[in-house]
Amino acid sequence: MNPFSLALGEDQLAVRDWLHGFAADVMRPAAAEWDEREETPWPIIQEAAKLGIYSLDFYAQQYFDPSGVGIPVAMEELFWGDAGIGLSIVGTTLAAVAVLANGTDEQIGTWAPQMFGTPEDVKVAAFCSSEPDAGSDVSALRTRAVYDQAKDEWVLNGTKTWATNGGIAAVHVVVATVDPALGARGQASFVVPPGTPGLAQGQKFKKHGIRASHTAEVVLDNVRVPGHCLLGGKEKLDERLARARERAAGGEARGKAGKNAAMATFEASRPAVGAQAIGIARAAYEVALDYAKTRVQFGRPIIDNQGVAFTLADMRTRIDAARLLVWRASWMAANQQPFTAAEGSMSKLYAGETAKWVTSQAMQLLGGNGFTREYPVERMHRDSAIYTIFEGTSEIQRLVIARTISGLPIR
Repeated sequence: MNPFSLALGEDQLAVRDWLHGFAADVMRPAAAEWDEREETPWPIIQEAAKLGIYSLDFYAQQYFDPSGVGIPVAMEELFWGDAGIGLSIVGTTLAAVAVLANGTDEQIGTWAPQMFGTPEDVKVAAFCSSEPDAGSDVSALRTRAVYDQAKDEWVLNGTKTWATNGGIAAVHVVVATVDPALGARGQASFVVPPGTPGLAQGQKFKKHGIRASHTAEVVLDNVRVPGHCLLGGKEKLDERLARARERAAGGEARGKAGKNAAMATFEASRPAVGAQAIGIARAAYEVALDYAKTRVQFGRPIIDNQGVAFTLADMRTRIDAARLLVWRASWMAANQQPFTAAEGSMSKLYAGETAKWVTSQAMQLLGGNGFTREYPVERMHRDSAIYTIFEGTSEIQRLVIARTISGLPIR
């Protein structure tokens, strides 16, 4: 048995340094411009594709790293560069994870490559779960999927919101309700292929942070997709729905009636989202540390003041603690270890809260400069705010943790 170690291997270090160089040389110089423009940075995505960073092969290599930390290391470095551009580069992976978590091998092989396109013709993908009246409460989804047996097609109707790459994506993965009586357990995920009639972009949101990342509504108006676009296949869905109906008829809690399509995606992605938050926090901490060492007040660098030094010590401690939680959850997932204490939610919760706190402290340490756009911590603070909200709010993460450790249906 190998001795316990948290040290990255040579290949992992090489990937980390490669991504760090791209983040420093390509992403950071462009960050302020694309934040102001509030547009998808297609030239930077294309540059990432040419280098092999934006590709199915690259993310698959990191995803199947046996240590589990390949994806977290990659996410941290890219989001150290810039969160808005970073999310534009990695946003496709959420849809890819949805296919990996719910699809067959054939579906994965068919749809995952189309999500990225080629370096010459870059594409993006979108995962569409949230709705105007259903965010944290996934059981309240109203988007319907009705099976047309005569044509072996599914007909989708509804409106999705908060979709990263929504409307501009080549491939959309949509969570829809098949049997409303079963709540969250009556849902399934569907791939909407490129150019499918009836799918349109709705409102594009003007956001507080991550403004280089496209976020919009997706409207589905009698969207017809072939039967093979149901992730996992109809036979598997029918079996799952039958079990759920039996349990519901027997009075068993709906929450025990099998895997939910949306939650399976979020469970797999939470540690990676936590790693993104760590990248933002680390970037802000480094700016604050450099500033504190060079900013002179009352005849000495401000880091000589215990209050400043202790704040920086707390910032670094929280960042390192968050990273350890993310790495633990990622290792557990890679080694098929069950999250018996909701370790995935723990990692996302603590990393998101850490990013928000660290960036706030960084602004405070920079004083008036921190409040201006001349320094990047103002943007980092805005970007960090979403990490206590999307892919499960901090309150939802605490609820998941509390239910897991107590075994009780806490509400």
